[in-house]
Amino acid sequence: MCNELKKLKKLKKLKKSIVMADGIQYIGRFLLFLGLIVAAIGGLLLLSGKIPWIGRLPGDIMIQRKNFTFYFPLATSILLSLILTLLFWLLVRR
Repeated sequence: MCNELKKLKKLKKLKKSIVMADGIQYIGRFLLFLGLIVAAIGGLLLLSGKIPWIGRLPGDIMIQRKNFTFYFPLATSILLSLILTLLFWLLVRR
């Protein structure tokens, strides 16, 4: 009877360690995916200066006064939102 209890305890510890290992793998995959997303966003920000029409679309609001400038890229935000929505929809669909 004592041997059976020891075996059960070892089995519980083994199951617990397997579950913890699976959880750590999921966290690792998530962090890797998050890092790739951050790198992609950084690359897009580097390349955004080379695309002349980003931020200057019709519908972007710009108000200039003597010592004050207000800029709200409304059309650019809508376009970026549509592109990202389409991209994420295609990724999740698979």
